[in-house]
Amino acid sequence: MVSIDYDLELRRAGAYATGGWRRVLFLAQRHVLGAAGLVIMTLFVFTAIFADFIARYDPLTIDSARALARPSLVHWMGTDSFGRDVFSRIIHGARVSLAVGIGSTALGGTIGVIVGLTSGYLGGWVDLVFQRVSDVLQALPLLVLALVMTAALGPSLPNVIIAIAIPLIPTVARVIRANTLALRELPFVEAAKSIGMSEVRIALRHVLPNTLAPLIVLATAQLGSTILTEASLSFLGLGIPEPYPSWGRMLSESAAEYVRTAPWLVIFPGIAISLAVFGANLFGDALRDILDPRQRG
Repeated sequence: MVSIDYDLELRRAGAYATGGWRRVLFLAQRHVLGAAGLVIMTLFVFTAIFADFIARYDPLTIDSARALARPSLVHWMGTDSFGRDVFSRIIHGARVSLAVGIGSTALGGTIGVIVGLTSGYLGGWVDLVFQRVSDVLQALPLLVLALVMTAALGPSLPNVIIAIAIPLIPTVARVIRANTLALRELPFVEAAKSIGMSEVRIALRHVLPNTLAPLIVLATAQLGSTILTEASLSFLGLGIPEPYPSWGRMLSESAAEYVRTAPWLVIFPGIAISLAVFGANLFGDALRDILDPRQRG
């Protein structure tokens, strides 16, 4: 005989987590790493929004007298070769990284949704053309295609967002297309057609909302890769130009020449990039488990 505590089992399954905050607390307990990722990303967003109040110095102010100063109570993370405060530049660099990450993910996701929804719902020659174009774009890795696009458009903040967004379109389009192909055969779509609803209205009001869960998961997962791609482009000199403080450019300016004499110029930007990517990936994995029960282990 086995004794089962039904109240305990229901509590573990979240049956009593009916309120908004109770549900959030329950999910945080079930996905501790995801909650940690959300905290990290929230801190970066808070830092980016209030960078002007958090930073102790102007990130662009040059002070040759304090060049390559070691970390101290005056300059918490030291200064670079121009005497600029590293802490202030990292704080303001969060704005650049999040702007590129969120902007490119939103732009690539929006275009990908339009392409995937149109391709999957209409089918035929439209689907054939879109899929062949997607095959061409996916033949190159994200970083390589972003390098080509940035070299063609030129280094600037809007161009970097566009250059990173374009390689994201085929991935989003394929996910939306796969869900649309399955959804368009379901009875509720046939019922909408039987009452005379237009194809555009069916696609927008009935098919699109049912593809939002995988889209949110995919966008969150891609946020980390877009931040890393921006840092890579800036490191190679094709990303965000001066005077914008960029984590990748900070590494590029100091990695080769000052890695031995001033290691803080490499360590702190590297930690910022790693934390941002790590937090986005942790939160994306947890969000995938929450919104897609099939992925749960």
